[in-house]
Amino acid sequence: MADGLRQVLVVGAGLSGSAVAYSLAKRGWAVTVLDQADGPGAGASGLPAGLAAPHVSPDNNVLSRITHAGVQATLQRAQALLQSGTDWALTGVLEHNIAGKRRLPALPPSGSPLAPSLSSQAASAAQIKAAGLPTGTPALWHGQAGWVRPRQLVAAQLQTPGVEVRWGQPVRGIERRAGHWAVTDAQGRSLGQAPWLVLASAYDSLALLQALPEVKLPLQPLRGQISFGHMAHLSAAQRQCLPPFPVNGHGSFISGVPSPEGPLAWFIGATFERDCTQTAVREQDHAANQERLATLLPALGQAMAKHFDPEHVLGWAGLRCTLPNRLPAVGPLEPQRLPGLCLSTGMGARGISLSVLCGELTAAWLNQEPLPLPPDLTRHLSAERFAPA
Repeated sequence: MADGLRQVLVVGAGLSGSAVAYSLAKRGWAVTVLDQADGPGAGASGLPAGLAAPHVSPDNNVLSRITHAGVQATLQRAQALLQSGTDWALTGVLEHNIAGKRRLPALPPSGSPLAPSLSSQAASAAQIKAAGLPTGTPALWHGQAGWVRPRQLVAAQLQTPGVEVRWGQPVRGIERRAGHWAVTDAQGRSLGQAPWLVLASAYDSLALLQALPEVKLPLQPLRGQISFGHMAHLSAAQRQCLPPFPVNGHGSFISGVPSPEGPLAWFIGATFERDCTQTAVREQDHAANQERLATLLPALGQAMAKHFDPEHVLGWAGLRCTLPNRLPAVGPLEPQRLPGLCLSTGMGARGISLSVLCGELTAAWLNQEPLPLPPDLTRHLSAERFAPA
């Protein structure tokens, strides 16, 4: 590909957009990222802390195999770009297997491509005890997993040489003109143009795609709220109840991670509310997160009950977006009819675990490289699956 064509506009500077920008810039592309916010972390990628942890299933299904690859890509990126212990940590994650929802796959024949990750296994008695759960509680241990502060990952990826970020750029229209994609604001003024355009602006991508005839991407808004508080406000007895690693399985609980304000904090959540586009923090969602903690870690939930009182609890809410099969739409949408238009959207609640992999996949497509996933998994992520028949 001629160097003059290795120019791309990326709409959206969150986890998805920054990952695409990083992967393309590392391959020598000139990347311009446009975002309507004033800086990193204004949207769903402003989540104070979240987990990179795999999904497991008895049959090691498509989602499990893709999230395993995605988590590995995220952890490698975090190790390369972030400060361990401050921005991320490879802690391992204990999954409380509530109601038997998760089971490890049986070992397939030797050499099978469906071989499960050896980093996920039944939790040991010592790990279950350390989490404060009763002996015999069904639980899994994910050794290759940990917490990440998304905003720090976004900022680090956007600082890659070759990436230009333009903040305060509300893209409201896209149009193909003379071999280039042009993006405009609400008044029709040009915000930039390039041969390639990647839409990575989560639910806002839907409005931009609706201007294109016959494009129907079933993106659905997914509101999520977490509850958190500062570690310094916990008593010594309460701190002794904290697990030494994150626990998930009914939402997730993380502690000892810097809060947006700086002091170390604990976090529980997130809620899941489909078809809601409001992001104001709500009292009833704090109550829902308190119930999550009581189910996930009963002893800790009881010990920390007063920290969910309105005068103590803090919160954050954001808008994610998802697709019907819980997998993102990645890469070229319709290469023949809409050449140069790509997507990296629909991460749902798995943006931390999937965005880096999706950025690599997008860059491999654009750079005409071998793809980082086998074909049987790639087709489940391909944006072309939503193209008209």
